[in-house]
Amino acid sequence: MNSETTENASPDTNTPNTPPREESFAELLAQSSKQTVRFSPGQKLRTKIVSISGDLAFVDLGDKSEGAINLSEFRDKDGNIQVKTGDEFDVFFISVEGGIRKFTTLVHGYSAVSLNSIRDAFEAGIPVQGEIKREVKGGFEVLVGDVRCFCPFSQIDLKGGREGGVYLGRTFPFKVLEFEENGRNIILSRRANLEKEKAEKIEKLKESLQVGAEVIGTVRSVMNFGAFVDLGGIDGLIPASELSWVRNEKPSDILSIGQQVTAKILSIDWEKNKLSLSLKAMEPDPWTQISDTYAEGSRISGKIVRLAPFGAFVNLEPGIDGLIHISNLGAGRRINHPREVVETGQTVEVYVLSVDKESRKISLSINPKVEPERITLPEVGETLEGRVEKIMPFGIFVKLKSGLTGLVPNNEMATSQGADHKKMFPEGSEIKVTVIEVDKDSNKVKLSRKAAMDMVVKQEYQDYLTESGQTSSSSSSFGTFGDLLKAKLEEKK
Repeated sequence: MNSETTENASPDTNTPNTPPREESFAELLAQSSKQTVRFSPGQKLRTKIVSISGDLAFVDLGDKSEGAINLSEFRDKDGNIQVKTGDEFDVFFISVEGGIRKFTTLVHGYSAVSLNSIRDAFEAGIPVQGEIKREVKGGFEVLVGDVRCFCPFSQIDLKGGREGGVYLGRTFPFKVLEFEENGRNIILSRRANLEKEKAEKIEKLKESLQVGAEVIGTVRSVMNFGAFVDLGGIDGLIPASELSWVRNEKPSDILSIGQQVTAKILSIDWEKNKLSLSLKAMEPDPWTQISDTYAEGSRISGKIVRLAPFGAFVNLEPGIDGLIHISNLGAGRRINHPREVVETGQTVEVYVLSVDKESRKISLSINPKVEPERITLPEVGETLEGRVEKIMPFGIFVKLKSGLTGLVPNNEMATSQGADHKKMFPEGSEIKVTVIEVDKDSNKVKLSRKAAMDMVVKQEYQDYLTESGQTSSSSSSFGTFGDLLKAKLEEKK
């Protein structure tokens, strides 16, 4: 009973049957494994040399452990070591060899780089530093240390480059694209590194760039349609229309390659990595500062900057253009094109007819604004004389002696259906009409030949009554108006 109790009891203190040292070692091993930082091939690390021993330089990995670099990477052509304890630089993880984590600094491109080092860089996907020695068929010969490699034209830059003089003698980081035939065929790419750097810069820029923000950049190229500005990893386009408030200025007259500019971001399309910028947005809008100089009726001076079939554009000040409509160019005479009166570059004195700030339009004229004469409209019922001005399918336009033109609809012509009005009433022939409708808002009048004829008959009948000594009151004895008219006609016979 006592033995069972003893066997089943849980130990509350260390006993001879408990292995405390083995459990403590396991715990320490677990803790140690948690502290060890895992690296992936090609991973970049900023570190410093903590010691140099034999053929290795040991670097601090920041997890109470060290990594090693072949000391040959730090020797110059004469075999002298170029580093010392405490020096800091970037290293790249390659692999684990014999329990030691191996790193490389090939990006620094020391001359003693070996084929094995380049192969390690190829396998780990890390860059190597190479000097472009000469141009060969299809590309460039590049020295990585003392190892000869090849970089195609298409891989020397983001857009490819065939101008050897631009690259010869210069040193760049390269990615090892191919390592074949045990190092006899090594192909490099500078473009791959540039694309990676560009992508990293764009990701950082995405965090800071936003529409409406002001940015500083350097003009990379100037085209007819605008200018490309390098913002430090991505290009922004300033369209020609956003370079200046002054119209028709050439981009090359405003910007030059290498010039530093401050612009405002108008739009961003991260899917296509496109930014639209504005230079003129950094300046005040001249339309918000239009003064009384452009009051209606005022006289101002300007320069003809553009001719169009419908008129001439006049620059009044930077960013402010006005239009002289072709109808205001001929000084009373009809012209077919503005070039008959003015030419581009000519300075003219003009009058302001109207200003529309919201639409950004200023209407101008060579001649001062003349108020239109007020037209005296006839009264309804007046019988007037005029001349046939134009014959249309729906009626006849008649120009009255007052200068006003009115319309006689076909149903007011007092002619039979289908009558040929062009033969009956040739243009210029005199006609008597009566006003039957007046529209004072549009100065339009509606006329009637039929009503005028009725008025003539009525007047002739009134004259007949007067001559016969009868009054209109006795007209009832004659019956209808038609009967009276018939009697009058018979009397004339």
